[in-house]
Amino acid sequence: QVQLVESGGGLVQAGDSLRLSCAASGPTFTNYAMGWFRQPPGKEREFAAAIRWSDDDTYYSDSVKGRFTISRDNAKKTVYLQVNSLKPDDTAVYYCAARPPYAWTSYEDPVTWTAWGQGTQVTVSA
Repeated sequence: QVQLVESGGGLVQAGDSLRLSCAASGPTFTNYAMGWFRQPPGKEREFAAAIRWSDDDTYYSDSVKGRFTISRDNAKKTVYLQVNSLKPDDTAVYYCAARPPYAWTSYEDPVTWTAWGQGTQVTVSA
């Protein structure tokens, strides 16, 4: 089972950028699709972005499309989330997740993801 550790969160101002990182351990990183979810205060966990085999195979929620970019470095077993033009509504705990890259129609449902990191807090002030 892959294990995931996020880093890169922090307190920023509206309009700023951050790069979140998720380091994976285990021998089969390339067998997994990787994703980022987020959980705003008092709300349910929601899908933000996912990547399957390459940077050409990415998926985004409507709320982050055009501002967030997901990428992966298979040699470093790391997935990144570049978050630009941050808004106060982006304030959330951001979680990295992994799952098999098949049965892909359900990728926005957190229940279908099989491994999770502990989360990293992103707070955006107005």
